Amino acid sequence: MSSSSAAAAAKPPMRDALVAAAFRLFLERGYEQTTVDDIVALAGVGRRSFFRYFPSKEDVVFPDHERCLSDMTAFLAAGGEEHEPVRRVCDAARLVLRMYAENPDFSVQRYRLTKKVPGLRAYELSVVWRYERALAEYLRGRFAGRPEGALRADVIAAAVVAAHNNALRSWLRSGGESDASATVDHALGYVQSAFGRPSVVVPGEQRSEDVIVLVSRRGAPLWRVVQELESALGRG
Repeated sequence: MSSSSAAAAAKPPMRDALVAAAFRLFLERGYEQTTVDDIVALAGVGRRSFFRYFPSKEDVVFPDHERCLSDMTAFLAAGGEEHEPVRRVCDAARLVLRMYAENPDFSVQRYRLTKKVPGLRAYELSVVWRYERALAEYLRGRFAGRPEGALRADVIAAAVVAAHNNALRSWLRSGGESDASATVDHALGYVQSAFGRPSVVVPGEQRSEDVIVLVSRRGAPLWRVVQELESALGRG
């Protein structure tokens, strides 16, 4: 390989180069003091190249959200009736976590920058809203025809986003040092336990550690409670 081709191979793609240049300037000068012209000058490209990848300066701060939103939408669309819907949207939220965890240093830098710039916080909220809408639309489809299906879908979608973001911010505040997956799993567990359908126990496959929670009407006769328990155990 010639020295020129090796240099070309080592050079980051233009989109990545623009992001790197932008964050270098944001950290050195501040976000408000950095212009698009400053970014393209440092990256060694023209203004047209910048706007080919990013509609605005705000978008360069969140370069990966469009891809992640597309991946989430495709993941939800691929779900079938066999997928428990609340678990499915919790798994979809984990795709966002994976995006952040792919580059912890960048994610922490962005978090600290966003905290300082009110305009970026507002932009971030609009991005979060799009994730929530994607989750809600999927759930609305799964709950169609059920009593208050749309309300249930919107509440669960908001709960998933709130739980995920609470855990994500905790991880970012740690500087990306804590266990992101464990933190998010713990938070989403609250959503799953509050809104999800209990796992179905297949008769003949119970294990000693299986736990069955039975909910019965107050005042129900004992024989009815026993009958419902036997049915849950697959013995009816």
